[in-house]
Amino acid sequence: MDETQELVTNRLFKDIAVGEKSDLTEILTRDNADLLGGWQPDGAGVETASVSQSVASVWIGILVMRLVSTRFPGVGSVMRSYALTLTGGLSVGDQVVVTCQVMAKHEADALLDLSFVCVRQDGGEVARGTMQIVAPEAPQSVVMACSSFEHIVTHRRFRALCEKAAQLPVLPIAVAYPCDDLSLRSACDAAKRCLGQPILVGPKALIESVAKESGLSIEGLEIVEAEDPHTASAQAVALVRSGRARMLMKGAVHTDVLLHEVVARPTGLCGERRLSHVFVMDVPFYDRLLMISDAVVNIAPDVRAKHDIVQNVIDFAHVLGLAEPRVAILSAVETVNPAIQSTLDAAVLSKMADRKQITGGIVDGPLAFDNAVNLNAARIKHIESPVAGQADIVIVPTLEAGNMLAKELSFLAGADAAGVVLGAKVPVILTSRADSEQARLTSCAIALIMAHGMT
Repeated sequence: MDETQELVTNRLFKDIAVGEKSDLTEILTRDNADLLGGWQPDGAGVETASVSQSVASVWIGILVMRLVSTRFPGVGSVMRSYALTLTGGLSVGDQVVVTCQVMAKHEADALLDLSFVCVRQDGGEVARGTMQIVAPEAPQSVVMACSSFEHIVTHRRFRALCEKAAQLPVLPIAVAYPCDDLSLRSACDAAKRCLGQPILVGPKALIESVAKESGLSIEGLEIVEAEDPHTASAQAVALVRSGRARMLMKGAVHTDVLLHEVVARPTGLCGERRLSHVFVMDVPFYDRLLMISDAVVNIAPDVRAKHDIVQNVIDFAHVLGLAEPRVAILSAVETVNPAIQSTLDAAVLSKMADRKQITGGIVDGPLAFDNAVNLNAARIKHIESPVAGQADIVIVPTLEAGNMLAKELSFLAGADAAGVVLGAKVPVILTSRADSEQARLTSCAIALIMAHGMT
């Protein structure tokens, strides 16, 4: 282990006593406040050292969850309920001690009733609340990243991917119609971070105008003239087919317009399998990257399409360095039910993996999402599976389910999501207006890693 890691051992239900306490101390830094939404403006609109209630509640919530998930009871804990009430103000520079105490134990289902209180360095109370936790029933020790706040909220796994990609030779990337601030900024950021050499495909005058208005330098970047989004998409795909570009990136163009050119025959970029998309999620309290497929391309895939989706993402995981990724085929339940098509598909896909019709990963399903990512949840339901609780990849039943899952993790669990289209002859990056800068950079990074892996 290096200095950024620590060995964490959980506490079992049987060993925890009513009245027992545990605490965690953290300082609210300026960077913390900026990452969570900034400081609180005063009546004149000037930023002060105090933070808003929303920033305070999220920051305290992260501290409480970190205490529960890594210290007490620790790894394998499952939260059943959580309530937080702010009782005081919080400012940048405040040191806060979070103290949790066991108020009651429920033997029947290994439940703990916890209370917590958060106090500033001056003794002033900031918040208090309650939780109900399913405590771990089996000992588990894991090496985790050092639990400083910055490691949780700045998505260290994404930064590691960007750092890995930046060590690779830069490859040209065709950017289709980068004619708004976001798409042109994404291309410029990729160039600045050595994650791609953009070829900008679109109206030169409009691209230059956007660059000027946004304060972006496009000096030295090649511009290929194309008058509209459809033409730009076709031209960008043609650049890839000719070998002048090794990656393709969506600009200010609708996804379906770009993908129409990608799948067009014989001028497109289709490979041997159906196209699919993968979201690579950096979830703060999950101990690995989580890949979700398919939440963008295939609306309601049948089992034949799901075969390609599974194989595409397994091959992608290999490129990222996972020798044998664990793949959970998701449904609403863990048993095969003829009334629920996704359970039947999951059973078929699992058997296809057993028979080597899907290769390179450990595939199991049907699994509900909680059982796929939480080992204790799987144990409570007596699920024996080599995938349960430690999935690297989750295969969703429909685009709607995947889209909702990815956005729930992003907006409620503090996750960040990068994404790329799989199954084409080159990586295809689909940026979104809601993507953070880190997510956009990581999408470029994984595309560059893929492109080198496809040579």
